[in-house]
Amino acid sequence: MRKLSNALAFAALLLSTSVYAQTASVATTAAKPFAQPWLYEGSDVPVDDSWTFGVLPNGLRYAVKKNDVPAGQVSIRVRIDAGALHENNDEQGFAHLIEHLSFRGSTFVPDGEAKRIWQRFGVTFGSDSNAQTTPTQTVYKLDLPNATTEKLDESVKIISGMIRNPRISPTALNAERAIVLAELRENSGAQMVYSDALRQHAFQGQRLANRSTIGTPETLQAADAIRLNAFHDRWYRPENAVVVMAGDMEPAQLANLVQKYFNDWKGKGPVAPEPSFGDPTPQGTPARVLIEPTLPTTVSIAYLRPWRKVNDTIAYNEQLLIDALALQIINRRLEVQARGGGNYLFAEIAQEDISRTADATLVSVTPVGDKWEAATRDVRAVISDAIMTAPSVADIEREKTLFGNALRTMLDSYPFEAAAKQADDIVNAVDIRETIAAPKTVVRVYEAMKDKFTPERLLSSTQKLFQADVTRLMLSSPTQVPDADKRALAALNASVAANKAARLSENTLGFAALPTLGAPGKLVAQDTVSSLQMTRLELSNGVRALLYPNKAESGQIRVLVRFGRGYQAVNPDQGNLLWAGPLVLPENGIGKIKRTEIDQMVNGRRIELNFSVDDDAFQFGANTRPDDLADQLTLIATKLEHPGWDPAPVERAKALATSGYASFEMSATSVLQRDLEYLLRNKDPRWKAATPAEVAKIDAAKFESFWKPLMAQGPVEVMLFGDFDKAMAIAALEKSFGAIAPRAPLPTSMAARDVRFPDPTSTPIRLTHRGASDQAAAVVAWPTGGGIAGISEGRQLETLAAIFRDRLFEKFRAEQAASYSPDMAANWPLNFNSGGYLMAYTQVKPADVERFYAFADAVAADLIANPVSADELQRAVEPTKQAIERAASGNTFWLNQLKGATYEPERFAALGKLYSDYNNVTPAILQALAKRYFVKDKAWKLVVAPQSGDGQASGAR
Repeated sequence: MRKLSNALAFAALLLSTSVYAQTASVATTAAKPFAQPWLYEGSDVPVDDSWTFGVLPNGLRYAVKKNDVPAGQVSIRVRIDAGALHENNDEQGFAHLIEHLSFRGSTFVPDGEAKRIWQRFGVTFGSDSNAQTTPTQTVYKLDLPNATTEKLDESVKIISGMIRNPRISPTALNAERAIVLAELRENSGAQMVYSDALRQHAFQGQRLANRSTIGTPETLQAADAIRLNAFHDRWYRPENAVVVMAGDMEPAQLANLVQKYFNDWKGKGPVAPEPSFGDPTPQGTPARVLIEPTLPTTVSIAYLRPWRKVNDTIAYNEQLLIDALALQIINRRLEVQARGGGNYLFAEIAQEDISRTADATLVSVTPVGDKWEAATRDVRAVISDAIMTAPSVADIEREKTLFGNALRTMLDSYPFEAAAKQADDIVNAVDIRETIAAPKTVVRVYEAMKDKFTPERLLSSTQKLFQADVTRLMLSSPTQVPDADKRALAALNASVAANKAARLSENTLGFAALPTLGAPGKLVAQDTVSSLQMTRLELSNGVRALLYPNKAESGQIRVLVRFGRGYQAVNPDQGNLLWAGPLVLPENGIGKIKRTEIDQMVNGRRIELNFSVDDDAFQFGANTRPDDLADQLTLIATKLEHPGWDPAPVERAKALATSGYASFEMSATSVLQRDLEYLLRNKDPRWKAATPAEVAKIDAAKFESFWKPLMAQGPVEVMLFGDFDKAMAIAALEKSFGAIAPRAPLPTSMAARDVRFPDPTSTPIRLTHRGASDQAAAVVAWPTGGGIAGISEGRQLETLAAIFRDRLFEKFRAEQAASYSPDMAANWPLNFNSGGYLMAYTQVKPADVERFYAFADAVAADLIANPVSADELQRAVEPTKQAIERAASGNTFWLNQLKGATYEPERFAALGKLYSDYNNVTPAILQALAKRYFVKDKAWKLVVAPQSGDGQASGAR
């Protein structure tokens, strides 16, 4: 039910790829013969034979497979073994800069044309086509929808040109350098200061300490085409490259494309040896204090050991699973302590192999307020107990049950796991120099080693995880700390008494301990939505449900329970506690049973309790499986009928909201995150971020007084989409939601249903942030409309926004380099009849704010005056259509489209015309919409400017 900790990810180390597809035979005469696939050399892990592996004569390695999730798509990844750690000191940022330049143009396409070609193919730039540079690799990514043989051939050709022969000319460099500097400017601020400081401190004496992936202004400004080409020639070589393709095409076809476009690639010059990344060294300072006014107090401790390439054997992976379970035991104890109140809000421990630089055990602590010393002591006391005393058999069995559930969930999910993820998993395995395995292998390994999870071995594992060549601590505080260095060092080294009280009780409650529901209800009405093979039904107490049994996601059921009226449940002046619901309601128990007891009750099962607030309903959501469905429904129904009011989660939520509030001022974008929705809804208090002063006025009694009536009133709708038997699901609904008391109606007032766009501004509203003085954000928005009746127009406006966005990208970013991330959005609220808008926004230098407004006005004016071209329209519409087709293969898409449909049948009709609303849009329709809505006198503008004006960040560093 709870989120798995980072440590649990190691339970999936072997589980990284492949559905149970048949592998087509591939005969590529150019490939070198080999006895074992290259990814498995030195390993006894069984080969995942759903992949076809090969090596070209020039040393390039590849992996291909057929995976039709989603249908028609092929995912391409090209990994180059070169990242920030491969740069010399005067080359910092070169790997990332070459990644940018590769997308501009190459042998086969002129500058900027690859993006347009792929848009015509249905590719969404940024999500379907992208690249990533890390300290150890650069990865180019393309998810090609509707991948015909011709489109795939053209796409692989383009990518091969990007990799082999990017156009690194002085002209291209000057244009892209400005964009990367804009990216650096927009990403700089408190969070980057923190991450840089933590990296520099933890890895003192190692190459990683001074390697920011994006580089420095100095090295970027000094870069020239000659040196960049030299870096490219040094590292972009076939023996440093891996091509991965997975998708709805036969492996032989994919392998042939690799051979066609990469077989004749030859490296230039001699092979360069990989630089030494260095080992952790005790030289340097063990503790550091960072003063950053806009970040909450945090403590980070790193236990560092040298990283070494391992033989990725079954025995090695068995030990990883044991290490993961050992950390999971500690993390559960830490979370239970935090839930009960104390000196820290969150604490977590994870083991990571970091950038082939260190094998690290990482401890992160978020204290309550400024209690960082007490919080660090408390966390270290839990660790001390784990190091000194072996876990009980009950501890181990509890976590083994959770492990088994995680593995089963992954096994169930695997047949519909996206090809893109599986391609990424191969790339990640190559990066960490390990293998991948099929799910059945992972389960077989786990089942065979269950007897190895002994208290003695778990204790030994825990002890080794906290043994280190180097241990370092960093404290980040928003205020000055007297004797900071001395106190931080003491927090790291002071002796602590083992906290044995943190161990969990071995008395586990069953579902029989839940408060009882009433007598089961009866099914009183049902009908079939014939076109969708869905069933609408109503129970005798008025609860309605929409059932969609299908095998799209075998073994999974998506559950959404909607009740009450959401944001419409309260008048604007009474909505000051809506923000606390998602933080508290999943945590405050059921009846007298606390959240920790519920976790133990559902341990090892796929039962969840997630909560959110929608415009027209409150929502409990879960992803469960067929044999857990009945109890999943019982848990949510009992939560509605007998909500718990444990005060501890309220206090924890208050502390979290208070500690994080200053972070909203760390940059222009964080101010927008806090205030933009509130301002665009005409300062409606329901969408206002609570200030620390407002939070301080809340207590458990006020929270209960606000939420108790909301939990008990208004209609209930249950949505079940997935792999279940309809008759069994109806029976489970009758026993659970059919057994709750009839709900009192919850009418909505006119004020609650009224959401308005703000009045136009003659001059922009001005807010400020406390980050760097070269950062600003600018927003311009125009009012539109809302309501389900006008959904077709809302979708047409999305196309208009997509065209506006593309012009921002091609001109304001790519040509003018004024911003790295300009954007445009269309919002059409379905549950309110007004309040929609078109909104353009960007980050810029403060001096360029008016430049952005002038550009946005010019784009709007042109869209009013001139119809868009057929090509521009296609490049906007085709990615949307392809995104719909891909999303429709999963149940989440259908659930989101139809939530509320049992009370509002218009949503079925709206879904029926979804595709045609986008497909039938014309230049004339878009021009008419532009004339109607891009009215200059109705525009609303906002600027977020820096408080400081001296060119430096205002916060102390």
